Amino acid sequence: MKYLKFVHLVYCIALIAAASACKVGKPYQPPALGLPEEFRGDTITYREDTVIFGHIPWRSFFNDPQLLSLIDSGLANNYDMRTALKNIEIANRNLRQNRLEYLPAFDANIATVNRQYRSRDFYAGPSSKWYTEEGGEAPNKLFNYQSQFASGIEFSWELDIWGRIANQKDQLKAEFLDSYEAKNAIQTMLVSDIAKGYFNLIMLDAQIEVAKRNLTLNDSTLRMIQLQFEAGEITALAIQQTESQRLLAASLIPEIEKEIAIQENSLRVLIGQMPEAVGRNNKIDSLMNTETGITLGAPLEIVRNRPDIKRAEYALISANAQMNIQQIMRYPQLSLNGVFGVNSMLPKNWFNIPGALLGGIVGNLTGPVFRNGRLKNQYEVARLEREKAELELQRSVMEAVSEVSNAVVTVEKQVEQLKLARKRVENSQLAVKNASLLFKGGYATYLEVITAQSNALDSELSLVDIGARQLQAYVDLYRSLGGGWR
Repeated sequence: MKYLKFVHLVYCIALIAAASACKVGKPYQPPALGLPEEFRGDTITYREDTVIFGHIPWRSFFNDPQLLSLIDSGLANNYDMRTALKNIEIANRNLRQNRLEYLPAFDANIATVNRQYRSRDFYAGPSSKWYTEEGGEAPNKLFNYQSQFASGIEFSWELDIWGRIANQKDQLKAEFLDSYEAKNAIQTMLVSDIAKGYFNLIMLDAQIEVAKRNLTLNDSTLRMIQLQFEAGEITALAIQQTESQRLLAASLIPEIEKEIAIQENSLRVLIGQMPEAVGRNNKIDSLMNTETGITLGAPLEIVRNRPDIKRAEYALISANAQMNIQQIMRYPQLSLNGVFGVNSMLPKNWFNIPGALLGGIVGNLTGPVFRNGRLKNQYEVARLEREKAELELQRSVMEAVSEVSNAVVTVEKQVEQLKLARKRVENSQLAVKNASLLFKGGYATYLEVITAQSNALDSELSLVDIGARQLQAYVDLYRSLGGGWR
């Protein structure tokens, strides 16, 4: 008999384990994304020694030590980054907690004391008469009708026969990975914003130098025109117009100084510091490493590399698991409950072993009856949410491919613009030189000198602006390919 009981016990345990291995629902399958073979506008010549642009670590992509220091400070102190790290910790703890769901829950009942008082005329007779007197008659007044003194261990165990806990684990794992990719997405944007803000500061420094040089040139022109006015060769109108041109150049300086202060404050906020000046390099040609052979890679690479696309896929995985959970909620649930301990009617027998021993186990198989319609509706809602998440993933991929194509075109066209802007500066500087010589020789008017200087100022400011925008375009391309989180 004992052998048969043991065999039955082993059989039941094996049956429960096999049932717990079942997993109801639709396994996650990555959707078709319809990616093109290459990015539109990609004219980069591939070589065997090229590296994928988005895979370059940001420490290798940027060369400027002060910029690298700013990025380090931003990654350590930026409030969005610090919040994202806390979210990772929260998601990790939720995932670790889910692993315990497979185990039974134990609760210790340290002590339970229950006393009930009755009178003699209570509708039910005294339990074992008046047991404290062992058979004596119950008194007329209130007496201790029943007492209970108990201690023990209780347990409850939900058997995951349909895979609810397993699907919940998939969901929590997806949420954990999503929190990690959220941190990476913040990092890529933060690296990009710090770099572009730093480049903007360098551009403003260059523009203020242009404005100061132009102001010096205007001062020289004004003195020359004043000499000709004193000689009676020109009218006072020439002095007034030249002075107006000088004041225009002078007014640019405080405007640019204001923009510098605002940009410095913005950068300090990005790196989690109070507003103050930002040290920087003035050599614009040594800021980034764009000389190494690079390739954009196939569009499939951005699916593997961009944190926002990874987040969209993890959201789909989570929605798929939630749909399965809602389906499982419509099925019967199997659980076990039990208790083991001591129980006595008298305190003196509380821990009288084995006389006070108590033990029991109960199996429950419960299923929804009148709630089935509501549960079915919840499942349909979860299914629609999954379809929404799949559409969101496809939209994210399409927008990412478009963003890369836009960034490629921008980089290429900025290079062309920069070449033309340099030629324009050379031409305008030559025009200023010739206008001054012709004016001194009496072959040009003061208006031609003013116009040449105005064109030179505009062309130099434009050259600086285009140079900064070219750097920012490279950063945008780097970020659009998923660069910055490595």
